[in-house]
Amino acid sequence: MQDVLIICGTRPEIIKLAPLYHSLRASGWAQPRWLHTGQHDEMARQMLACFGIVPDVWLERGGDGLSEFSTRCRTLLDMVISSGTWSLVVVQGDTESAFLGALCGFYHHVPVAHVEAGLRTYDLERPFPEEGLRQMISRITRFHFAPTERAALALRDEAIALERIFVTGNTVIDAQHWVVRHHRIQRRVESRGHLLVTAHRRENWGSDLREICYAIADVASRHPELQVLFPVHLNPVVGQPVRAILGELANVHLSPPFDYLEMQQALIDSWLVLTDSGGLQEEAPTFGVPLLVLRTETERPEAIEAGCARLAGTQRVSIVRQIEELWSDPAAYQSMARAGNPFGDGQASVRIVNLLQNALACDERLRAVI
Repeated sequence: MQDVLIICGTRPEIIKLAPLYHSLRASGWAQPRWLHTGQHDEMARQMLACFGIVPDVWLERGGDGLSEFSTRCRTLLDMVISSGTWSLVVVQGDTESAFLGALCGFYHHVPVAHVEAGLRTYDLERPFPEEGLRQMISRITRFHFAPTERAALALRDEAIALERIFVTGNTVIDAQHWVVRHHRIQRRVESRGHLLVTAHRRENWGSDLREICYAIADVASRHPELQVLFPVHLNPVVGQPVRAILGELANVHLSPPFDYLEMQQALIDSWLVLTDSGGLQEEAPTFGVPLLVLRTETERPEAIEAGCARLAGTQRVSIVRQIEELWSDPAAYQSMARAGNPFGDGQASVRIVNLLQNALACDERLRAVI
């Protein structure tokens, strides 16, 4: 059995690594160990419970700030990796936990597998710090599991060896399929459905977030029959302008952030999604829900190219115009709804497990010859 260390610290990472963990457990050749870095606490506990995962290691977070967290996490990860015989370290995405996990694996000469590799905007400020972190992870990764051919092309353009890049689809789709089966998620409304909104990204704080809120207020006022669901991020920098602009509108429902199951139910019941989230760009097409991206660029351009999403930007006029077009043009709306999901078919985890089994077996045979 090969000992595989999955290093994870945030809610989105848990979602995208959970199906891989379950596939590794069922593989017969791997013994996955789940390490939680403590980057997220209560949100992480809820998400782990949703997927039936009990971490083998839960690190104690060092302080509230990112620098304190990183310093403590780096030290503890070194201790864990040096005390075991690991065949592989697995990280996902572009978080501080993913970067630290990859870095520690690299320093201990343990091969690193990067799930959802190759996402790029090539603007280090958008998103910050994620763009920088994922580019750095790519330089020390052994197995690059790209969700799409475009992501793989970005890696090839950066001179990463072709034999280290694999197009697998995105494991977030696997996670959706898993919860639909295990938690019986299905559409509960027969009408048009609601407008689902999320907005939290740091680069949208300030005037852009206010513009987004004014656009939502315009649409909600024009269409009082349209219900708007807006789970509001807990950060007061987000919550204060959202409540000030939208709090008095009868058909706008502000709530605390949804857990994963609540979000999947909200997605499947939606007419349209407005978001600056990366994950929702991947998830909404699974349920055939069109999506407007509240950003001026996206590291997931496949959704735009496939036609299931559009860039709406962050300006009030542009956002309102695009919502109104979909409201009044059923053909345009149906074209987006039927575009399909370019990010995967729910089998990414199985592909990754099979690829790893073959690659690690080849490594073992090579070491035996040497």
